[in-house]
Amino acid sequence: MANTLLSIAVVLAAWVIRTAVAELRVPGGGRAQWAFLTDRRALATGALAALLLGLVGWATTGPAAAAWAALAGLLIASLTGTDEPNG
Repeated sequence: MANTLLSIAVVLAAWVIRTAVAELRVPGGGRAQWAFLTDRRALATGALAALLLGLVGWATTGPAAAAWAALAGLLIASLTGTDEPNG
């Protein structure tokens, strides 16, 4: 389980570094990358994906799959998010 959490922390750290580089290149670029957190459709899609992946993963490999499912849900939400927030 510790290796799983460390691996996930490395992936999240790479994502944060990517955001920092985008912010250095274009002011506001980092904020634009995380705008999906205000998009209800993107969050719902990510949550559904995380739930389904978590259920399948838990049944096949155990509780370590839940952490990977949460990360996958976050990545899916970022991919399905729009550039402009839902107002």
